[in-house]
Amino acid sequence: MTSTAALIWYLVIAGPQGGMAVLPSTFDKREQCTAAIAEYQKQPTSTGWTLQCVPSASPFTINGSAE
Repeated sequence: MTSTAALIWYLVIAGPQGGMAVLPSTFDKREQCTAAIAEYQKQPTSTGWTLQCVPSASPFTINGSAE
């Protein structure tokens, strides 16, 4: 039997003083998340803020293993 893992991507924002926030919106593909970051970076922002795409643990595996 073949198993397929599906990831959900979250956009995580880190502040200059160490704070972190995860946006409630999710992305089905990493490319969608990186496109959102590219759009955000087109706007002038304060220095020190970083954005990153972080995958979730797959809801289709048990304890993180794809058995």
